[in-house]
Amino acid sequence: MKSRSKGKPQQSSRTKIVIPLIVLAVVFVTIGLGIGYFKKDLYTVMKVPEFNLTDQNNKKVTNHDMQGKVYLVEFFYSRCPTICPVMNHNMRHIEDQINNPDFGIISISIDPTNDTPEVLKNHAAMMGAKSPNWHFLTGDRDYIGKIADQFNIYVGDKEDQAESLNHSGMIALVDKNGNIRSRYGKDGMPILYYSGLNYKDPEGKEAELSGKYHPDRELLIEDIKKLLK
Repeated sequence: MKSRSKGKPQQSSRTKIVIPLIVLAVVFVTIGLGIGYFKKDLYTVMKVPEFNLTDQNNKKVTNHDMQGKVYLVEFFYSRCPTICPVMNHNMRHIEDQINNPDFGIISISIDPTNDTPEVLKNHAAMMGAKSPNWHFLTGDRDYIGKIADQFNIYVGDKEDQAESLNHSGMIALVDKNGNIRSRYGKDGMPILYYSGLNYKDPEGKEAELSGKYHPDRELLIEDIKKLLK
């Protein structure tokens, strides 16, 4: 009888330790699953900057005109011999894959002196742009530089001849409510912007103009479809 009575406090003590550990483990698993589920959604980067520019049809287009549409924003110029044709081609592929009247593309020229509406209209035709929601925009270069800064997408200083036509290959994804959105990367942090470039490798680590891989293009297609639902 005495030996049994001595065992009861030990069992009770173990239970007091084990149960909180189980509860703590359940809490951590639940939090982990909750974070994982949350990150299936897209991160809101910021409100899209205001813009008011002229498209290839000589019509004014603003961010307010794009309200209610999911759209992409890129900076480019028609005479660009390097990354712009790649970016435009990837946009063209996305346009084909989405094929939705609520989807659009905003391509802003950083070379407005050359890229008049007429030049951009010819460029759009050369690219095979089909959607009336794909706007190739031009305007005042200083104003375009400010817009790029507000988007946090790099465009070279127009006063620097060596840099004035340099620009980033990054693309902004905008939802129907005018918010810039992005998915989360493998590190759990939002990627903020998507790459419009081609790559030598499927992971998108080494850019190459003729690369056969374009991982962010596929990610954009997935995320655009998600926002269109």
